[in-house]
Amino acid sequence: MPEKMIFSPVIKEQGVPFIAHLQDEGGYVDGEWVKGGETPTELTGIILPLSNDDLKYAENGTYTVKEKKLLTVDQIPEGTKVEYNSQKYTVQAFKDFSVYTDVNIYLMRWREK
Repeated sequence: MPEKMIFSPVIKEQGVPFIAHLQDEGGYVDGEWVKGGETPTELTGIILPLSNDDLKYAENGTYTVKEKKLLTVDQIPEGTKVEYNSQKYTVQAFKDFSVYTDVNIYLMRWREK
């Protein structure tokens, strides 16, 4: 089996900042459960438009040119809200290539609000 391809230095050098609204899990405070909230966190990644193949072979329904592909070394749960370049997205899908590379690949679905 070939060695894992290491792209994290490329992501760190060539990536752009984006904001991920990560969910806090919550916890007990004085014996009562307190629901977690969103914490805006600045992360770095490479954000690309979807290729023609991505648009053609959509597993999760029809994609538009507004959807983006996100490559990052960070773990981002599906459903996380992301802001990039004054646009808002929701992380909808994850492609697991962890056997081959150290980069996580996500689909970001564009959203109006």
